[in-house]
Amino acid sequence: MAVRPKSPDFILFFAVIALLSVGVVMVYSSSAVSAYVNFDDSYYFLKRQLIWVTLGITVMLVTLNVDYHVWRKFAKPTLLLTIVLLILVLVPGFGKVVNGARRWLGFGSLYLQPSEIAKLSMVLYSSASLARNQEKISSFIKGVVPQLLILLVIFGLILKEPDLGTALAIGGTVFILLFTAGARLSHLTSLGLVGVTGIIAAILLEPYRLKRLLAFNDPWADPLNTGYHIIQSLYALGSGGLFGVGLGRSREKFLYLPEPHTDFIFAILGEELGFIGTVTVILLFFLFAWRGFKIAISAPDIYGSLLAAGLTTMIIMQALMNIAVVTASMPVTGIPLPFISFGGSALIFTLFGVGILLNVSRYIHDK
Repeated sequence: MAVRPKSPDFILFFAVIALLSVGVVMVYSSSAVSAYVNFDDSYYFLKRQLIWVTLGITVMLVTLNVDYHVWRKFAKPTLLLTIVLLILVLVPGFGKVVNGARRWLGFGSLYLQPSEIAKLSMVLYSSASLARNQEKISSFIKGVVPQLLILLVIFGLILKEPDLGTALAIGGTVFILLFTAGARLSHLTSLGLVGVTGIIAAILLEPYRLKRLLAFNDPWADPLNTGYHIIQSLYALGSGGLFGVGLGRSREKFLYLPEPHTDFIFAILGEELGFIGTVTVILLFFLFAWRGFKIAISAPDIYGSLLAAGLTTMIIMQALMNIAVVTASMPVTGIPLPFISFGGSALIFTLFGVGILLNVSRYIHDK
């Protein structure tokens, strides 16, 4: 007998809409100056963000009404498509170079970021694969290695763009999925040690990554170059105080802080809305995490649990990494703040995942 779906998790839905609302306001506030300077239109980024938010919410509303089990059959094809796109983005003539990174595929005036698809497709694939091979998870060779091999392919292609932040977010999410599926602690510990060693090697082998690490350790050693982003971000946060300088009254957005509407939008939020504003956003992410992991625990089957855990982890990990960068708690990685930073591919695929998560919530045992 088929289980009749219930209403989706309202608290999680509220958290997402609240974060999107904050995002729309802050994208306009943080981008108005650079939009006017570069495009002679203060509303340039706002108008585009409203389009992406509308499309994203539409996608979310569609996917929350699609039984999450449907996505199992698309796991492998989506992963293969992702790998093809990640390869294409590295091919000159296909991939578009922006700020020294080859991360986008251009289709006329539209740009697609394959690494954003990779975040979703890895969760879909790993969840389906681990659920299907649940009895093999205690075996390192049969249970862990297959996931690790796929991860290494995706990780390597994204690292080549280069995009260490996204690669780390995907790697961390797969690690949590292995833990959720019941992988042995000894296997996870070994993977963790190998992963940390690999990250250190990736940093040391690329001069620009090493410079970022040194800048993170002491940004004032090179205040006009590698330490510039971090210093301006800290100025913005420090200027905000408890209540902020007021919405729309940021000084750092006047071309002092680079990427004020994308990677460093949280700094402008802190400057304009103060400690109260930043804590409110962090609490909304905590609310999202609480409901997301509650859905994972209460899901009717292991596939639903893995999907919910993976999607929640992917979003929260990106939020933590972005906030950590903005507050100088980790080196600059180029990770946007989910739901809030300006962006098309990132926002749409994030809301696609939220729709799947909300659909899982319609089948949980305990509302």
